[in-house]
Amino acid sequence: MGYILASDATFDLPMELVTQYNIAVVPMAFNLDGEEILHYPDERNMSTEAFYQALKDGKTSTTSQINPMTYVEFFTPYLEKGEDILYIAFTSGLSGTYQSALLAKDMLLEDFPERTIEVVDSLCASAGQGFLLYLVGKKKEEGMELLELVKWTESIRGRVAHFFTVDDLFHLNKGGRLSTAEAIMGTALKIKPIISVDKEGKLYVENKVRGNKKAQEYMISKVNETWDDSESTIFIGHGDAKERAEELRDKILEKTNVKDIVITKIGPIIGTHTGPGMLAVLFLEKE
Repeated sequence: MGYILASDATFDLPMELVTQYNIAVVPMAFNLDGEEILHYPDERNMSTEAFYQALKDGKTSTTSQINPMTYVEFFTPYLEKGEDILYIAFTSGLSGTYQSALLAKDMLLEDFPERTIEVVDSLCASAGQGFLLYLVGKKKEEGMELLELVKWTESIRGRVAHFFTVDDLFHLNKGGRLSTAEAIMGTALKIKPIISVDKEGKLYVENKVRGNKKAQEYMISKVNETWDDSESTIFIGHGDAKERAEELRDKILEKTNVKDIVITKIGPIIGTHTGPGMLAVLFLEKE
């Protein structure tokens, strides 16, 4: 029967690509002022626009990792049909979701010992995780076998470049990524931290610039310096900032050799921690 490619709703990939590569998506919950809402890539329960408007209106959102039983319930029907599973998880550097998936794998193999279940730590986040799934989906579509694709994914994941900035530093402060003093000072001085993801899948501040224009220029410079043009497509992610994302796309097309750019929305799971106005560029780095 072959195998399925699966991930969690932390990855921010346009629905048309989710459909094209037939990716099974484990939904993730966010809690908006006491109301638990399951997020799916098709935004069936709440649109990203409505979510960001709720944040602007002063509502508070929190998230939690997926528990092992959610995975067991989600994957059991596929295993019952005789399908194997390749699950690519949200980075272990930011969440315990990967560990939950490993626990679920052990539980499932007790009931389905004849099946193969591979759990891969993406070491990526948000649209970076989506970009990795896009690369993996293409390889699966080309016919790459499961175990070969696991090795390929593990070899490529560390080369997914993430560079992003946010409008509201206090969202990063709430998540423990910036101190209160840094958030206050940065807001007063219009400092824009450029945040990236290291080889362990953890966030770090790559640089600090003044204002949106400088942040945009810095991200374009990183594309020029480190983009591996053997993968012609790059991603731009945005948190309710479509016009700025389109402006960044146009400038990248103008100032680099990139030919193909996918714009994707940052959903509520990551948006809870980055807030409205997040802007990100994701691409494959040179070795």
